[in-house]
Amino acid sequence: KGFEADPMFLSIWERIRAKTTYRVEYDTVALVARSSAAIKAMPPIAAPAIRSVKNELSLTGTGITSSYKGEKLTALHVSNYPAPDILGYIQSKTELTRSTIFKILDRSGRLGDLQINPQLFMDTAAGIIQHVLQELMIAGIKYVQIGDCAYEMRLFEEQELEIYLDQFTFSVSDKGKTIYEQYVPLDSSVENKFARDCETSEQVRFYFKLPNWFKIPTPIGFYNPDWAVILENDRRVYFIAETKDTGTPDVDLNKLRPDERLKITCGKACFEKSQTTEYRVVNRVGQLVD
Repeated sequence: KGFEADPMFLSIWERIRAKTTYRVEYDTVALVARSSAAIKAMPPIAAPAIRSVKNELSLTGTGITSSYKGEKLTALHVSNYPAPDILGYIQSKTELTRSTIFKILDRSGRLGDLQINPQLFMDTAAGIIQHVLQELMIAGIKYVQIGDCAYEMRLFEEQELEIYLDQFTFSVSDKGKTIYEQYVPLDSSVENKFARDCETSEQVRFYFKLPNWFKIPTPIGFYNPDWAVILENDRRVYFIAETKDTGTPDVDLNKLRPDERLKITCGKACFEKSQTTEYRVVNRVGQLVD
């Protein structure tokens, strides 16, 4: 309580509270080329099949036990599938034009797989096209502030939640360096270590975990960065920090899930034009000093 009057909190909050939206540009020619190549390289489409699993149940005085006996996979040979609206189906998943979807499928050379398993082919192709489209959109994403719209400070107290203590929860000792009175709910050991180091570091003047309502819009859903940090050596520097543990000395983005990498790209784009706040992906506080 009382953080709303803390000059350290206010100094970083005023820098990051503005709400943003994004604009995207992508090259349709590149989309067709990359999507058709990816569909061409996808694994073979398997025919529908029924898997039968055999187990033996034994009733004893202590209860029922089961033991695995084997299984069999039987392919279904159906020669006359009803013709699906493949263009309409993929359009509903990607929002691309039917002509663009047809170019992608035609150039992939895999339309013959539609006769083997129509639903599997449509779902797989739609997933590939959607992923390529997301990558192209995010590669060219631009963020702009929404007029005077900003997150209101009262949300910190209105959205307070009860938490369950677990092995990741951080117990605050130095209340003067953060907005929390007692506990910080965290999701991982790397976040817990980051909080502990922020509290003990002589260079960190203030820090707090960004609440789950602090979200950056992206083409693949909202992104909630991890931390707001004020660092001070010869000068004061304001950071938005994303903490990830990839088992390497520095964060290896190639080891993250594709959606994590794309959202990090959006985070960088959102803060890249800021003159007062830096965005970093780190696994320890010391990397903010580099």
